[in-house]
Amino acid sequence: MQKIGDRDESPQVPRATLERLLDRLSELNAIGASLSSERDINRLLESILDAAKKITHADAGTLYLLDEANKQLTFEILHNDSLGIRMGGTSGEPISFYPVQLYIDDQPNHAMVVSHAALSGETVNIVDAYTAEGFDFSGTKKFDAKTNYRSQSFLAVPMRNHDSEVIGVLQLINALDEHTGAVKNFSNDDQQLLESLSSQAAIAISNRRLIQQLEELFESFISLINTAIDDKSPYTGGHCERVPVLTMMLAEAANRTKQGELSDFNLTDKDRYELKIAGLLHDCGKITTPVHVVDKATKLQTIFDRIHLVDTRFEVLKRDARIEMLEGCLTEAHYQARLQQLEDDRAFLRQSNIGGEKMKDADIDRVKRIATYQWLNASGEKADFLTPEETENLSIRAGTLTANEREIINHHIVVTIKMLQSLPWPHHLSRVPEYAGGHHERMDGKGYPNGLVREQMSVQARLMGIADIFEALTAKDRPYKEGKTLTESLEILGRFKENGHIDPELFDVFVREKVYLEYAQRFLADEQIDKVDESKIPGYSP
Repeated sequence: MQKIGDRDESPQVPRATLERLLDRLSELNAIGASLSSERDINRLLESILDAAKKITHADAGTLYLLDEANKQLTFEILHNDSLGIRMGGTSGEPISFYPVQLYIDDQPNHAMVVSHAALSGETVNIVDAYTAEGFDFSGTKKFDAKTNYRSQSFLAVPMRNHDSEVIGVLQLINALDEHTGAVKNFSNDDQQLLESLSSQAAIAISNRRLIQQLEELFESFISLINTAIDDKSPYTGGHCERVPVLTMMLAEAANRTKQGELSDFNLTDKDRYELKIAGLLHDCGKITTPVHVVDKATKLQTIFDRIHLVDTRFEVLKRDARIEMLEGCLTEAHYQARLQQLEDDRAFLRQSNIGGEKMKDADIDRVKRIATYQWLNASGEKADFLTPEETENLSIRAGTLTANEREIINHHIVVTIKMLQSLPWPHHLSRVPEYAGGHHERMDGKGYPNGLVREQMSVQARLMGIADIFEALTAKDRPYKEGKTLTESLEILGRFKENGHIDPELFDVFVREKVYLEYAQRFLADEQIDKVDESKIPGYSP
């Protein structure tokens, strides 16, 4: 033990060496911080290899990841500066080399440097591959002969995660002298720095994988909800699939635009993911909507179309008229006139039941008049020809839903908002309820459920509203209508712009950027994709 006053005989480290080491440690810390913030797994792996080469001044390197299922190391990123090679990751250049097997004939493969590092968990530092013993460098020598390269020094470090499990290997080749550029061996400092980096890298990779797995699990739950909705109603299921796609198409178009208010609208990758999730969940509340309302194809449909019951009553009235004629209560002429009137009334109610065209006041009066016909029901009692509920349904002015049923349908957005607001969203997804819950609001405040005006809504909620309407107009899988053509749909959307229903700037982007055509080519039938004259679209400003 050194005593007080004794002279310290420990060797002095040169100041320049200490400063260089501190600089490298500082660089390592900065690298670790940047790795923890990278979301894209390919960019993350490239950053790890680039950082490893930088702090050790290596000319080349490879990053391998462990494939536990197949007991092998797969090439993920391969860089060689001297040869100008960048393969794997975001380079677009696939790696054609076979994976490194960890076991051969059920025996551990310690002949390869990287497999030995993975199996043993030990770092391998080799001064010269051509003189080293104990490892098989035949593949390396073949590569050198083919490329006129000289692989000399090797440093292979296993990457361990927070559970001390090896998840991959970092292998660097040919450490270069900072001043001369000559190949040298990897120093002990290089090894220690790379071991520290590999530990940080493994944790960053594991975290990114865990986040990906959680995101996949979360999206699977969303898919599960949409599958349940789809199982109730295939019409709604298609809607849940298409609206998110169209939403993202319009969002990207808005992101590209350089004019008007939207010139300041910019989407990050986080923004895109948040909007994607909102799109997938925008109608999750429909899981509570009764299927007979969602799929109501005609005005009299519940479990079945009750127009057939009305048909039966007409047959009863025709029978009664014949009896009256045979008993002498009706002349032949009056009988034939009665039959014609009943046939006309039946055809009228059948047409009214479809709900295609908007009913006029005279049509509604005719329904009410027919409703007062008297017939003998199954109990032999006289009754009105139509029940009050049937009269109400057949008097619906447009569509197939009564006011009460429309309220039931509209309530799905209230349920959607309640469902989404009840979830503990992380910060980067905190606006999902607002985006998903605002697609039935209007710019003039006449929408639902909250009566918001344009200034109270985000761009994301506004563009989702356009996507929701356009999908509904063009959808060809609804039970109550045919899918409209592009021209018809854009004409309706244009009128919606003029009357304050949808966002005017986003509508112009929707047309100007040909979002409608991009969507049509993917989802619409050929007969719906007509030639659009944009100059005739109401309200459109190029």
